[in-house]
Amino acid sequence: MSAGRVRKEIDDALLAFVDRQRPGVLEISGDLAPLLSALDALLAGGKRLRPAFCYWGWRAAGGEDIEASRGIAAAAASLELLQASALIHDDVMDASDTRRGQPSVHRRFEAAHREQGWRGAAGSFGEGAAILLGDLCLAWSAEMFDASGLDAESLRRGRRVFDVMRTEVICGQYLDMLESARATGRVEAALTVVEYKSAKYTIERPLHMGAELAGGDPRVVAGLRAYGLPLGIAFQLRDDVLGVFGDPAETGKPAGDDLREGKRTVLIAFALERATPAQADLIERRLGDPGLDSAGVDELRAVIEETGALTACEKLIDQYTDQARAALDAAPVAPDARSALVDLAVAATARKV
Repeated sequence: MSAGRVRKEIDDALLAFVDRQRPGVLEISGDLAPLLSALDALLAGGKRLRPAFCYWGWRAAGGEDIEASRGIAAAAASLELLQASALIHDDVMDASDTRRGQPSVHRRFEAAHREQGWRGAAGSFGEGAAILLGDLCLAWSAEMFDASGLDAESLRRGRRVFDVMRTEVICGQYLDMLESARATGRVEAALTVVEYKSAKYTIERPLHMGAELAGGDPRVVAGLRAYGLPLGIAFQLRDDVLGVFGDPAETGKPAGDDLREGKRTVLIAFALERATPAQADLIERRLGDPGLDSAGVDELRAVIEETGALTACEKLIDQYTDQARAALDAAPVAPDARSALVDLAVAATARKV
C-alpha cells in the first residue's frame, strides 16, 4: 500500500465526516458557515503524519489493509481533527498570524469583524471564534473516532490511548506556556515540553493507538513506542530549527516567526546555556519581540550559530533518530509496516532548512 493511497483514504474519511456534520451545523444558523469555511481551509493543508503513524501502527500489529478495513481510515483521520484543535488554540496562545501559508483562524475572524464594522474589539472576537472552533474540532475528533465503524472491543482498546494522548498534549501545552513565562532557559525543561506537547502526541501515541486498535501483541506495542518517542523528539527538534532557519515556503510561516513569538525551544535553551553575557542579553532582549525585523532575525540567528546551539541541536536530532531506528530494527513488526515506518522517519526528521 503506497503512502499516497493511505493519504487519500485518510483525506476521504476526514472530509466525508466534516461534510456529514455540515448540514446539522448550518441548520442551527447560516451564520455558522464561516466557521466551517475556516475549518475547510485549515484541513486542506497538513502532512497527515498522525493518521499515517496510526495506520502503520495498526498494520504493524496485524491490522488489515486500509482498503479491507475502512474503519481504520476514519479512526486514524480523527487525529487530524485533534491536530486542528491543537493548532487553532496554539495560534491563539502564541498570537501567530499565519498557519499553513494562510491567516491563522483567529486572524481570519478578526479581519471579518473589522470588514463588517461590528461592535467590540476585533481581536477579542477573533480569539473567541478560534477557541470555539478549536473546541468543536476537539469534540468532533472523539465523535469521529467513536463512529469510525471499528468493532466495540477495538474502539475500547484504542480509546484508552486516545484519552491519554489528549491529556498529554494539553498538559504539554501548559508546560510550554509555563516555560515561556519562567524563562529558565534550561535544556531539560525544554525537552520535557517537547516530549509531552509534541513527541508523544505526534508519533508515539498515534502508533500506540493504531497497534491497540488492532489488538497487537504487547511486544509489538512496546517496540513501536520505543521507536515512536525518540522519533517524535527528533521531529519536534527539527521543527524548532525550521522555525528559526526554515524557508517560509516549506514552513508556511514567515522567516524567524518562532523568534517573534518568543518560543523557548531546545534550540534557544542551548544558545542561552552557551552564550556569553552579551549574547544572552541580546537573546533576552530580542526574543519575543513581535516587531522583530529581518535584520533582528539575522542577528539572533547569528548568535544561535555562534554559540554552537544549532550544531548541538542537529547532533541531538541525529542521536534521537538513530535511537528510533535501532528500536524499529528490534521491533517484531510486519515487513511492509517496517518499510513504511522507515520512510516516515525520514519524512519527519530529514526536512531541510
